[in-house]
Amino acid sequence: MKKSSIYWKLSLYFFFFFFSYAACYSFFAIWLGEKIHLTGTQTGLIFSINAAFTMAFQPLYGYISDRIGLKKYLLYFISFLVLFSGPFYIYVYGPLLTMNFLVGALVGGFYLGLSFLAGCAAIESYIEKVGRKYSFEFGRARMWGSIGSASAAFFAGQVFNINPNINFWMASISAIVLVLIIMFTRVELSGVEIERAESVKFKDIVQLFALKDFWFFMLYMLGATCIYTIYDQQFPIYYSSLFPTKALGNQIFGYLNSFQVFLEAAMMFFAPFIVNKIGAKKGLVLAGIIMTFRMIGSGLVHDPYSISFIKLIHSFEYATMLVSIFKYLADHFDTRLSSVLYLVGFQFATQIGTTFLSPVIGNMYDHYGFRPTYLFMGCIVLAFTIFAAFTLKNKRKGASGNVAHPKIMQRDAV
Repeated sequence: MKKSSIYWKLSLYFFFFFFSYAACYSFFAIWLGEKIHLTGTQTGLIFSINAAFTMAFQPLYGYISDRIGLKKYLLYFISFLVLFSGPFYIYVYGPLLTMNFLVGALVGGFYLGLSFLAGCAAIESYIEKVGRKYSFEFGRARMWGSIGSASAAFFAGQVFNINPNINFWMASISAIVLVLIIMFTRVELSGVEIERAESVKFKDIVQLFALKDFWFFMLYMLGATCIYTIYDQQFPIYYSSLFPTKALGNQIFGYLNSFQVFLEAAMMFFAPFIVNKIGAKKGLVLAGIIMTFRMIGSGLVHDPYSISFIKLIHSFEYATMLVSIFKYLADHFDTRLSSVLYLVGFQFATQIGTTFLSPVIGNMYDHYGFRPTYLFMGCIVLAFTIFAAFTLKNKRKGASGNVAHPKIMQRDAV
């Protein structure tokens, strides 16, 4: 398959997957608060349970993905899960949370962890691998995911005030397109690629945890990216509270979120150039600095205009962080384990922190308010960003970073 054809098909897959994701998740916290009538602490617990299930599924997805290589089985599985998101939210999740909060939270955590939350990372890792095979930048394919997310967010705020169930049905309809795209996408596999994937063993994953540099990377992900995830969880609730009515706040947030994600899409296009220029380590540190500014700024300002500006900064932070993560992992670790590295080193580490800190931060929102909590979170990110500046590795000059398996190297030479 030609490079341009595979790029456009997988870019469209990103678009419709993130359209579904944003349709279900961009107003998730508001849905829990306004429609299901949960407290900030309960909402924090929901996010903690979601993170726990996601954390359980990510290593499994990572190992399976590296073992099957570029075969499309996981994409089919995740697409079919997303297909049922509308009926799940409307007929299962919402009623269960109302009747029995704990049961609903556990059932929801299982489904959301398996489909969107861990599934998202598995999809990103798969398409990044295909990008390396067909020589296109991951960031420029992931850009279309941001456009899909922005498109959904643009309508979500308006639709939510009418009936949030419409958003959930939009997610299911979008997933139909996902299945069709996968059916008509053909990724060619060579014998060497199949053998390379099958050479991955569980002991290879275990050996990662003996590497000091892997632990340093995980600690930064734990202390920085998990905090920004928690920051975003209940931000829509805080934002809508700054307006005369919640309905107006929800609508404006939908427009703002859409604009922010369109900026993120533009930044995804330019992020590979920036990160290639400054290096993956500096890209990670830069993202941490932007993250710190955004959180501390959220605690200092209190008007809708300033907080809207701070929200938009997220687009520069996220794109730089995501592209830097993939390039840092490819530079310093065995690329046979690229899915495990991404889903464990980044996503799993993030979910560990999210699992334990979401209820704590939710409780702080209830007792101290949003602004003091944002200041506290910004200080944590600053500390871990300084830590990363001294512990993450620069790429060695002349090093490809792609640590190949000895047996594969010998086969390639023949």
